[in-house]
Amino acid sequence: MAKVFIPTMLQKMTGGLKQVDFQAKNVRQVIEELDRLYPGMKDRLCEEGAIRSNLAVAVDGEIARMGLLEKVGENSEVHFVPAIGGGLS
Repeated sequence: MAKVFIPTMLQKMTGGLKQVDFQAKNVRQVIEELDRLYPGMKDRLCEEGAIRSNLAVAVDGEIARMGLLEKVGENSEVHFVPAIGGGLS
């Protein structure tokens, strides 16, 4: 089962739970299952059918470049982290 780590800012929605484990084939399924378990979670993670611009998703330590379509393996670790911006324009 994939290990999904709940961001600190959303742990109030999970009753303080920091991690949940379940089956998912991609990031979209991860978010749908989180929303099923904790209604309203999807709205906090997604906006207009995509990951919110202030968040990034890491699967097995790599930023998910394919967004909601990023594959999640049976033993993957999924983290939602604040997106890092900056640099020169």
